[in-house]
Amino acid sequence: MDIQLHFTTYGFGPDLLLLHGNGEDSSYFVHQIEAFSHAFTVWAIDTRGHGRTPMGTEPFSLYRFADDLAEFMDEQGIAQADILGFSDGGNIAALFALEHPERVRRLILNSANLWPEGLTDDLLDAIVPRFEAVCRSDDPAEQYEAALLALMLEEPHIDPNHLARLTMPVLVIAGDDDVVRPEHTQLI
Repeated sequence: MDIQLHFTTYGFGPDLLLLHGNGEDSSYFVHQIEAFSHAFTVWAIDTRGHGRTPMGTEPFSLYRFADDLAEFMDEQGIAQADILGFSDGGNIAALFALEHPERVRRLILNSANLWPEGLTDDLLDAIVPRFEAVCRSDDPAEQYEAALLALMLEEPHIDPNHLARLTMPVLVIAGDDDVVRPEHTQLI
């Protein structure tokens, strides 16, 4: 890996990896970590280009983030873990589980989507004009924002039929105020 993922660990027990959403970092789970740490060794990870993890030189994509997760688990000696992913963290978790099902004990997908069209129209209406504006910018902060928005507009592309290959228990969570279409969540 061209970078080192920033992470913190808490507690003792089976491994639980927490994957945050787009533009966030591992502090997203600040209110859940204590409860989880009573039963798990909790790994709160900042994905590539988020929080305290640098972007590095590899492609900035959910597929790269899933590969980063495999390398992270290898580096930390984690053979198998429960994985909880929120939003793009859920997308990363799903991609990882499809590629490495033997490494996932249980999978929790909170507000994950299978493809960009799974996002609600309201969210897409807000994202697309901003993406078009920042794509033309030379400002590094806006270029970074464009990379984050591209993740939501261009990835992932998961065939729902492939999810049937997953043999581990999978919990799918979506709320009434979700950014993912309810019918899309039902496909997962």
